[in-house]
Amino acid sequence: MSLIQNPMAPSGLAPLAPAEVALTLVSKSFGKGNDRVDVLDDINLVAAPGEILAILGPSGCGKSTLLRLVAGLEAPTSGTVLLNNSPVVGVDARCSVVFQEPRLLPWRTVSGNVRLGVRNSQSTSEIPSWLELVGLADFSGYLPKQISGGMAQRAALARALIGHPGVLLLDEPFAALDALTRMQMQDLMVRVTAQIGTTVLLVTHDVDEALYLADRIIVLGERGQGIITTITVESPRPRDRSDSTFIPLRRELLALFGVHI
Repeated sequence: MSLIQNPMAPSGLAPLAPAEVALTLVSKSFGKGNDRVDVLDDINLVAAPGEILAILGPSGCGKSTLLRLVAGLEAPTSGTVLLNNSPVVGVDARCSVVFQEPRLLPWRTVSGNVRLGVRNSQSTSEIPSWLELVGLADFSGYLPKQISGGMAQRAALARALIGHPGVLLLDEPFAALDALTRMQMQDLMVRVTAQIGTTVLLVTHDVDEALYLADRIIVLGERGQGIITTITVESPRPRDRSDSTFIPLRRELLALFGVHI
């Protein structure tokens, strides 16, 4: 069942069609023999269509690798990765990725960078609408060096969304931003996902960010341990950052990383 409730896209943008993500007994290793490194082991995970799933865990535990498996940028050593019951084989056009850095081409304008996300079957006429959605309608002709880091990341988000992904993969997309800009980007994600509706897998090291954005939070253990716990966040969005129901969840999550409050 979809978790989306009444998505409304502005300026004629149709809501996206979110996909279910299912990983069954997925393991991933790199290298061979004595050089073999087991990163993920027997991952069983289902993200419902329209769900925002946050992925927490220590550095090196396989968070980004998990996203790469869903996107088809890596192949599992064993197990299956399915989107809407169809296997991921190679780079999958049903997914779009936003990385920690915007990765904009410096010689292209904001509009030109967003255009890179257009798929063959789409019209470039949607570009102004996606720029409007992320608050960059007045900056379409600017070069990356002329805009702030937060604005560059908004452009990267629009570039990912214009590809009409069933799954949006976010690999610590706000980590390099200052605290205020980061909160503004989190608020933008709340609005965007409510309006256009897509399944989101978010890798983050920020417990508060996970609690603010996610429907569920999975925590990976040390490298090779896999998922050690799953937490459901019941509060409806949009959320209050000072919501008292976050306190026990924050305490539980931090304790898993050795921080006791």
